[in-house]
Amino acid sequence: QVQLAESGGGSVQPGGSLRLSCVFAGVTNGRQCMGWFRQPPEKEREWVGNIDCEGGPGYAESVRGRFTVVKDNGANSLYLRMTNLKPEDTAMYYCAAGRGRSWDEFVRQEDNYWGRGTQVTVSS
Repeated sequence: QVQLAESGGGSVQPGGSLRLSCVFAGVTNGRQCMGWFRQPPEKEREWVGNIDCEGGPGYAESVRGRFTVVKDNGANSLYLRMTNLKPEDTAMYYCAAGRGRSWDEFVRQEDNYWGRGTQVTVSS
């Protein structure tokens, strides 16, 4: 059974940095797409970035060059390194694992495994 648990959220000023962590269990390393989604206030959940997927650009245009997804298989951990944070990055951030490696299926979200989320607030 796949289990995911996020941590590391908090409040930060614009221009600041934050690192989110996701400890996972039950994921077959290299055979399941993993990554991060976020849900801003009063908006739908959106894809942020991923690793171990087949296809896809890797990162959403809004975060490319500022966010990095890192996976440590030995520690069963996935990270989201966020720099130069902006107020529009404020959201609940979710760690996710797909059923396979398809990026198309991963961003459709329907069959993903999910953590409970961790809140990030960017405000001065």
